[in-house]
Amino acid sequence: MSRTVLVLNSGSSSVKFQLVEPDSGRAVADGIVERIGEESSAATLTYGEREVSRDDPVADHEAALRAVFDLFDEAGADLGTGLVAVGHRVVHGGPDLFHPTLVDDALIASLEELAPLAPLHNPPAVLGIRVARKVLPDLPHVAVFDTAYFHDLPAAAATYAIDRDVAEQWHIRRYGFHGTSHQYVSEQAALFLDVPLSSLSQIVLHLGNGASASAILGGRPVDTSMGLTPMEGLVMGTRSGDIDPGLFVYLWRAAGMGVEEIETMLNKRSGVRGLGGEIDFRVLRERIDSGDEAAHLAYDVYIHRLRKYIGAYLAVLGSADVITFTAGVGENDAVVRRDALSGMGRLGIELDEHLNDSPSHTARRISADTSPTTVLVIPTNEELAIARACLQVI
Repeated sequence: MSRTVLVLNSGSSSVKFQLVEPDSGRAVADGIVERIGEESSAATLTYGEREVSRDDPVADHEAALRAVFDLFDEAGADLGTGLVAVGHRVVHGGPDLFHPTLVDDALIASLEELAPLAPLHNPPAVLGIRVARKVLPDLPHVAVFDTAYFHDLPAAAATYAIDRDVAEQWHIRRYGFHGTSHQYVSEQAALFLDVPLSSLSQIVLHLGNGASASAILGGRPVDTSMGLTPMEGLVMGTRSGDIDPGLFVYLWRAAGMGVEEIETMLNKRSGVRGLGGEIDFRVLRERIDSGDEAAHLAYDVYIHRLRKYIGAYLAVLGSADVITFTAGVGENDAVVRRDALSGMGRLGIELDEHLNDSPSHTARRISADTSPTTVLVIPTNEELAIARACLQVI
């Protein structure tokens, strides 16, 4: 009998889920419950060749998880057979939580205390954990933290140049995020190239709605673009990335905006959407082609920031053996990959245009044979990484 792990990613208005066989790496089923608390809720599940869906209103997260199990029943999936654990993605582990951890009441209390560090992410994760433990009380539940991989960043990379006592009192440091993805992809790159992970210097570019970059030397991260929160770094779908911190004070004083209003703007009305009015790069490019100057500027700012980080990490590492693109934009948008690396031949980075333009859903090389730096596209699989982390715990 194959072992399976149910992986849950609880957001403020959605629950993404996947049933994974960690030994084989196969995703048995996956789905999402969207728009929780709205009249237009939707729940879908893909199980093998079957796809089932519902559009009944989903009042809250408990109703969402019960909808998940109803979908499994409707699809004919027997969750009770072989299910050994439930894995929960938790965005922020703070300074002390950096190993996959068995969930108990004490851990939930610790996660609630961390809410100020990730107010948009940790509270829904805690809610999802509470509900899942209620619905599946006899299974071990394991929390896996997005920040864990970057816990041991070198002090020079992790430390903000602010008052030391304030930083220590309030646990202010650069934590980094998307760690599960960066670790998984960097390990897969070594496997793809059939070389020891310890021998590689790597840059990993996780480009999705949320976006982050990392510099990895010998399998250990030495820098990453996200910081205290997932807002720092690259330009993202709706998040600003790097800004002058004086912006907060200026908008408070000059525009009369409150802290929550500014935070909401920087998280939800900034980035590519804030500049160009669109989050989908396919639509954004259509607008660019039609002469939309705002869309063009949004794309240029996105690429400019991405290139700055690639250059910075080449300096941090000295050189890069591998640059890997992953996540939704990184895996699927050949134009972004081309523009991010164009003109870097003198730095040892050359794309093969044909390979880059050839669509695929598998790991692949897209650099020219003459390129000293290998450029890869590797699909990320955070759910599999979380499922395997659960097995380590149980």
